[in-house]
Amino acid sequence: MNFNRRQVLWAGGGIGAAALLAACGGGDNATSSDPGGKPRKGGTLRIGALGRSSAITRDPHGNQGNESDYLVIALVYDTLTAPGLKDNTVGRLAASFTPSKDLKTWRFKIAKGATFHDGTPVTADDVVWSLRRLRNTPAGAARLPGITADHITAEGKDTVVLVSDYANAELPMLTRLSTFIMKKDTPEKEIAKAPGTGPFKLDWYRGGNARLLRNEHWHGGTVHLDAIEVTMFESPQAMANAMMSGQIDVASNAGAVAARTADARKDITVVRRPNDMAMPIVMRTSGGPFADPRVRAAMKLIVDREAMVKQVLSGYGTVANDILGTGDPDYAKSIPQCHRDLAKAKKLLKEAKFDFSKTYELATTEDIAGLAESATLFASQAREAGVKVKVVKQESGTFYQKTWLKGDFYTNYWGTNDSVVFFASKTMTTSAGQNEADWSDKDFDAAYHKVIATADPKARTAALKDLQQIEYEKSGYLLWGMADGIDLAAPKVHGLPKLPGYGRVQLENVWLAQ
Repeated sequence: MNFNRRQVLWAGGGIGAAALLAACGGGDNATSSDPGGKPRKGGTLRIGALGRSSAITRDPHGNQGNESDYLVIALVYDTLTAPGLKDNTVGRLAASFTPSKDLKTWRFKIAKGATFHDGTPVTADDVVWSLRRLRNTPAGAARLPGITADHITAEGKDTVVLVSDYANAELPMLTRLSTFIMKKDTPEKEIAKAPGTGPFKLDWYRGGNARLLRNEHWHGGTVHLDAIEVTMFESPQAMANAMMSGQIDVASNAGAVAARTADARKDITVVRRPNDMAMPIVMRTSGGPFADPRVRAAMKLIVDREAMVKQVLSGYGTVANDILGTGDPDYAKSIPQCHRDLAKAKKLLKEAKFDFSKTYELATTEDIAGLAESATLFASQAREAGVKVKVVKQESGTFYQKTWLKGDFYTNYWGTNDSVVFFASKTMTTSAGQNEADWSDKDFDAAYHKVIATADPKARTAALKDLQQIEYEKSGYLLWGMADGIDLAAPKVHGLPKLPGYGRVQLENVWLAQ
């Protein structure tokens, strides 16, 4: 049985100690129901993913700038929880998660039969060691918000206790993305090859490419494929070419241009996932030219969102409204859509004494398809309002070292968009570990804490709308649109995930027809 967020909230406020069972593995929830027939066992899936040699990361608790690395890590290691198709949080390595009445203490019970790839049973001590290691990374505060390392403890052999500094009904959701579990006391020099508990085990890894073998003893259920071969491509075009020529079976997150080309091919299936990728423009709020909220509001009025979706995404996407988490069931659709209004934008800029003589650098990367193109088109649109913007393309490593979290004006991307609270906790509250716009707003902070401490679903929905209204009006995010996630697949490939973000790298239910 699975529990969605509403049920978790209800249970937290109404029955407190009742166990909240969640389907282990999230598999049935996360997989498409394509009419391919009965799944068969066997075969090797050849999958392409984007990445750059300069950004390779093998540490499961590091910052994975490469999709190829994240794909490998997510197949080898399990997180405590995972996104679900019907329920936004389901168990993965955790079989259940149970809140205290005050929603500050959560108990995660490890799935029965869970073992590492070397056959060693997973214990609560392993999970505690992994979570404390994660919490002690530079990004730890963002990944486990409100939880200090000493508030992660074991209770017996199969239960892990997390105590939050404040009531948090959303805690299981916040453990979905990066709580990868390794064996206790794994030496740092062995992290890259440390055994995991996931559906596939590492055979070899060479310069971004990898071969993974089926974990016959995975606790989450049957794994169909014998093996997965991951090939890293440094450009969407190179990956698409490999797909068209039959060198790979799946091109992961191939982008709109490749999808448009593949639409004419009967031997390639285009798999679309709405609300997959947010590509916001980030404006620093604590200083610099965008600190004045009138300037940020003007930038949001300058952008032509419909044109951005049409030209940058080739129509494979939707217009957004400056609120991150567009796939949230409680996304506030009643908040008026922001439209282009150059006259109003110019008026706001004049009131803010904006310096029109200067040229403002907009930093971007080519990490994902369309990101740099979005910056270029925005710069073109800004000129129509008299604002001079120079696009500066940075190599991925340089961007994350020098610009991310520090720059005045840059593009970024996020691949998980089913929760407004997820983004609020990680990137927007004053204490957020990845506060990309360096934003601090006491009203927003208060609204956030009210949301996560509210158990009643109706009251929570109302509180969440208030939070979104503040984000819409004041934050440093200009979110012009949402890109569909697009995979290209050979006809023999079945069971590809339909979920965006982390959900799309769960390939345990993929199978190959003969």
